[in-house]
Amino acid sequence: MSIQHTVAIITGAANGIGRGVAQAYAKKGATVVLADVNEEEGQKVKEELLSMGVQCMFVHTDVRKEQDIIDLMKVTKDTYGKIDVLINNAGVSQFKNVYDVSLNEWDDVINTNLRSVFLGSREAAKYMRENDKGGSIVNIASTRAIMSEPHSEAYAASKGGIVAITHALAASLSNDHITVNAISPGWIETGDYSQLKENDHKQHFSHRVGRVEDIANGCLYLTDPANDFVTGINLIIDGGMTRKMIYEE
Repeated sequence: MSIQHTVAIITGAANGIGRGVAQAYAKKGATVVLADVNEEEGQKVKEELLSMGVQCMFVHTDVRKEQDIIDLMKVTKDTYGKIDVLINNAGVSQFKNVYDVSLNEWDDVINTNLRSVFLGSREAAKYMRENDKGGSIVNIASTRAIMSEPHSEAYAASKGGIVAITHALAASLSNDHITVNAISPGWIETGDYSQLKENDHKQHFSHRVGRVEDIANGCLYLTDPANDFVTGINLIIDGGMTRKMIYEE
């Protein structure tokens, strides 16, 4: 894959999927910019990548704040001269009875998960369009954009919005040679994989629960310049769960 020598920004990079994506880009030789509100964990990831001989930096970023995102993009351009890849991964979840969700709680989920995608994409694209070959944006959505359990209204709305804004951005940014795609993860275990039960794995057509590496591989594919014919899609990475017909017996 043609990831080497690219400059990739990953939001929400201090933990979970974001951390795994950052590690994957580092292993491919990319320069990695870690953006997160969690300074302590973000610095740990930075030290890990530096020990691999990777060019990287950590930028404290609250993705709910417009100025933080503007500053993130500017410091990346000033430091490394360009922006090639943006992974809009930062997000929060909330599962609370719809009757009890406050407006502040709703706004926090929407602003963290969805508004951040708009702001990040807008600001990164301003620099990507200066590149000879444009750039690539990947937005991390969720299979909860298309299927639900009770008490997930804010999270589902934010992830559904990410899927929708992805194809809108793909259209708007196409003349600047910027691809925009989404990934909708299913069950991706970010904790101790060994603690999963056999029934957890059997629920999936793939016969296993997802790993962070599965999402990282999807990001690498969608941001490889060789795959610039792929834009505006929502790539579902869920071991087949959203295509599984379930009957109660």
